Amino acid sequence: MNFTISRDALIKPLNLVAGVVERRQTLPILANVQLVLDGQQLSLTGTDLEVELIGRVLLEDKDAAKQSGEITVPAKKLVDICKSLPEGAMLDIQQDEQRLIIKSGRSRFVLSTLPANDFPSVEQGQGGQHFSLKQGDLKRLIDRTAFAMAQQDVRYYLNGMLFEVTNGRLRLVATDGHRLAMAAFDGDISVDEGAQVIVPRKGVIELGRLLMNEAEEVEVIVGSNHIRVITADFTFTSKLIDGKFPDYERVLPRNSTKVVLGDRAELKQAFTRTAILSNEKYRGIRLVLSDGSLQIVANNPEQEEAEETVAVDYEGESLEIGFNVSYLLDVLSAINGEKARFSLSDANSSALIEESEGGDCQYVVMPMRL
Repeated sequence: MNFTISRDALIKPLNLVAGVVERRQTLPILANVQLVLDGQQLSLTGTDLEVELIGRVLLEDKDAAKQSGEITVPAKKLVDICKSLPEGAMLDIQQDEQRLIIKSGRSRFVLSTLPANDFPSVEQGQGGQHFSLKQGDLKRLIDRTAFAMAQQDVRYYLNGMLFEVTNGRLRLVATDGHRLAMAAFDGDISVDEGAQVIVPRKGVIELGRLLMNEAEEVEVIVGSNHIRVITADFTFTSKLIDGKFPDYERVLPRNSTKVVLGDRAELKQAFTRTAILSNEKYRGIRLVLSDGSLQIVANNPEQEEAEETVAVDYEGESLEIGFNVSYLLDVLSAINGEKARFSLSDANSSALIEESEGGDCQYVVMPMRL
């Protein structure tokens, strides 16, 4: 293997691929990135056996690719070398038996390697459902729901996101048992049969990082045990979580008696200020709803207190209810639009939060006893 490439062309895909690589590995080769040069195309692959990412770079001219080949090198060291070189630098990369030599200007680096034959690849399952949509649409769905995924929950099926595909619709749902986020895309999606799969948390986060060209198409393949997403520059593959996702339809509050409309930015600022004096562990705040106003109260074990009053569109019975303020702030950060709609019933029932301008996202937050 011998080729020349600019630092700027290499660093973007290398950073993304190295993001998949785990620092602490049982297998030394999993700390490496695989380089494959085939003609003018350089492919970089990183994996942790759950998620695999292949980035592709086209070398600028035919003379840049002097000799094809494949090898694996330590991912972090290669990233650090590229970052340390100045912008616009050219790298001459050459394999010398069991070493990879990188030259740039007056700098020279020699990296240890491991054989490419030993590099594992994520198995491809049987076909499945294929569909395409714009990168921007898929990224929007992920950005609006990913915050509600659980982290290291014993209910392993919550440590990920539900991808539900049916004819004409892709819906993403995430929940940690205390709140639920749901977003849908309606468009030209044609599948033979509907599918529901759970993509693990790491896969969702890495996929969100890849979707940078909003207007470009992305191809999604949902198999029985893998999901694959293909763009012009990347091929992303993730194993699926084997489990049954909760029935999210049952969680959605149906018969709310109190509907509150408030200015989203104003509510967000008020929640942010009251959160300062909420209990650091439980983050609880109390909402006191009355005609035309919402009072937000927080206090903590040090007997400190914060209070805000926000004007809202509401007429009806007064209500006092507690929530985790972090959950409310996450929702108000995820949605767009000037107004936020809160649908409530009583102090023991979950709240449904939506964009008031007919958005396609819904959020459910369970109340807290304070």
